[in-house]
Amino acid sequence: MDEKSLHIAMYPWFAMSHLNAFLQLSNKLAGRGHKISFLLPTKTQAKFEPFNLHKHLINFIPVTIPSVDGLPPGAETTADVSYTLQSLVITAMDLTKPDIEAILSDLKPDFVLYDFTHWLPQLAHKLGIKAIQYCFISSATIGYLLSPERKLGEKFLTEADLMKPPPGFPSSVIKLSAHEARGLVAITLAEFGGIPFFERHTLSFTESDAIGFKTCKEIEGPYCDYLGRQFGKPVILAGPVLPEPAGSVLEPKWVNLLGGFEAKSLIYCAFGSECNMKKDQFQELLLGFELTGLPFLAALKPPIGCDTIESALPEGFEERVKGRGFVHGGWVQQQLILNHPSVGCFVTHCGSSSLSEAMMTDCQLVLLPYVGDQIINARLMGKDLKVGVEVEKGEEDGLFTREGVCRAVKTVMDENSEVGKQVKENHAKHTKFLMNQELESSYIDGFVQNLHDLLKT
Repeated sequence: MDEKSLHIAMYPWFAMSHLNAFLQLSNKLAGRGHKISFLLPTKTQAKFEPFNLHKHLINFIPVTIPSVDGLPPGAETTADVSYTLQSLVITAMDLTKPDIEAILSDLKPDFVLYDFTHWLPQLAHKLGIKAIQYCFISSATIGYLLSPERKLGEKFLTEADLMKPPPGFPSSVIKLSAHEARGLVAITLAEFGGIPFFERHTLSFTESDAIGFKTCKEIEGPYCDYLGRQFGKPVILAGPVLPEPAGSVLEPKWVNLLGGFEAKSLIYCAFGSECNMKKDQFQELLLGFELTGLPFLAALKPPIGCDTIESALPEGFEERVKGRGFVHGGWVQQQLILNHPSVGCFVTHCGSSSLSEAMMTDCQLVLLPYVGDQIINARLMGKDLKVGVEVEKGEEDGLFTREGVCRAVKTVMDENSEVGKQVKENHAKHTKFLMNQELESSYIDGFVQNLHDLLKT
């Protein structure tokens, strides 16, 4: 039995997917009677109120975003700015340090869970609070990119370095192509709030009391064990932390649209709220869907340089796919769409949240990673777990073709092909495993017990 109810503060990176992941964990913990103080931007609070399932235990604490040169007035999260301005959001978060210290000093929680704020562990320790680095990014990604074996404080990473895993990395098929390594080197060196990305994260991990992951040992055990050895920290796993079933119903327009197609015949594609594609690749993706001859619904942001979806479509495209192909530029009810009987294939950018939602369904996965941790996620899902098929890209330029998109979709949709059959079987096996309520309950109980153990150290 737990010795007592815990009081846990949450201060995630101000990106919608991070806020969402921390709230999902908060709901699981509050469901066991633990008190949560959830720090988030003032105006963003309203967006998350409907997803707070335990309002008597989860208290939203608004944080005012300081003014930063270049950050648009009123911007609070990365969803409010272009990709190039995201660094300014972390600059603003860094400037909240005095406010966060005052809030934590008043709250006196047992723990604070965080991810990007590298200064938080030191601040927490000064107040007698334990600090947990909580990652919903895969342990495989952290191990591959940020392992202390990389000696990031002593040298700059090169493209050649990232073409192969660190020396002690678990035996795996996770490898990067030249263009992926090049892009990830740029990310590790990019400054977030005036501090290189790798330095911010290295401090976040090394100064924490423990590292928490949203995963299971049955899926990422070797990577978690590796990180525990590398950082010399307890690694505690929260399990799958699956999103709660959607509390709403599908909007009539989607019911009508999706209801017109045969079971498991439709391709659904979505790349998240922050993925901005180049126009030529945006068009190539849609032409790939057209080439399949299958019905499809693509929920995508307008590509770079285009104000609307309509202005970015290939010439003659709308007329050719009329009645079977639909491109939508706004937010959609993804969880409900993935569970619709007509949807048989999900083309995803491999964001952690989207993959979690996908693994709760029997939609077959086509993996098309865009940036950062999505790339390692795609290798983990496609090569290690073999639950999806990745779209081929050029080794040097990273470009995909319409033929490659079509081929990947046809492969996962063809149950008679050897690969399609294997992917379907593996997906079904992992979905059954992850959806086991006893599994999730056991992991959350274990996570809480680990927190209690940390309080004794």
